[in-house]
Amino acid sequence: MTIDLFIPCYIDKFYPKTGLNTVKILEKAGVTINFNPKQTCCGQPSFNSGYWKQSLSIAKKFTVDFPNNRPIVSPSASCTGYVKNYFPELSKEESFLSEHKRLKTNLYELTDFLVNYLKVDDFGAEFNAKVTYHDACTALREYGIKTEPRKLLSKVKGLELIEMNDSDVCCGFGGTFSVKMEPISTAMVEQKVENAMATGAEYIISTEASCLLNIDGYIKRNKLPIKAIHIADILAAGW
Repeated sequence: MTIDLFIPCYIDKFYPKTGLNTVKILEKAGVTINFNPKQTCCGQPSFNSGYWKQSLSIAKKFTVDFPNNRPIVSPSASCTGYVKNYFPELSKEESFLSEHKRLKTNLYELTDFLVNYLKVDDFGAEFNAKVTYHDACTALREYGIKTEPRKLLSKVKGLELIEMNDSDVCCGFGGTFSVKMEPISTAMVEQKVENAMATGAEYIISTEASCLLNIDGYIKRNKLPIKAIHIADILAAGW
């Protein structure tokens, strides 16, 4: 099987190792990866900020960057959920909607693709630590994953998953929300990290690098004894 790999812009710029680990995992799962170096942002930040005209231009480029009728896999439910659910809000052009229909059928978040499409949940990973899991708003409510990440984590040797209180409550990132509503965002991420630390976990795991960017920023500013890590980095550990 050949798949197209979609690496969101913030993973490309801030967490390139997570992108490389995504490749590592998919190759171990037996798929051939095609990566289009011309791909850019899906347009979600501009859409959320109200710049829909610019977002449409980016969306049309996205359809050009991923022209194949085959699975498109990404380590982000936020970006895949946006493409699946909101592209039709940008334009009612028949040709654009037709392209969106193809994309919507083919787009997969990484853990969904591994567990539900490939039926693979054990990569022989090893990660000796206590961890807790953050259900990102977009992953849980827009894309619809909850059990998939936990199933994958349950097969990681040495890993102890301890559920935190309010694991499904927003971390306060929300893209531009964290900039426009900084005091509220800070209070939300503070509560998220406090709940995580109350479990005794050494790591906060999520499928969303954007959430982890926000969480990790708070942790580092306050010099707290916990770390944020993407699930792809866990699944690629120890082998």
